[in-house]
Amino acid sequence: MDKTIIKRLGNLLSVKSLVTLTLTIVFAVQALRGTISQDFMTVYAVVIAFYFGTQSQKVQDALEGGGNENG
Repeated sequence: MDKTIIKRLGNLLSVKSLVTLTLTIVFAVQALRGTISQDFMTVYAVVIAFYFGTQSQKVQDALEGGGNENG
């Protein structure tokens, strides 16, 4: 279990995750201030869609790969 925690922390510190977390914090601050620009909203939406799209693809690949190994 200790290796899993270390691996997850390592993944959290990847560049993609840091960019996503930073943009989410900036989004939250701007939302609280009521100053979200359309340009920022577009960039944020693209980054979030990319991040969750790649996460979803990893899960899908793992499921497909796991099914092929057992079949």
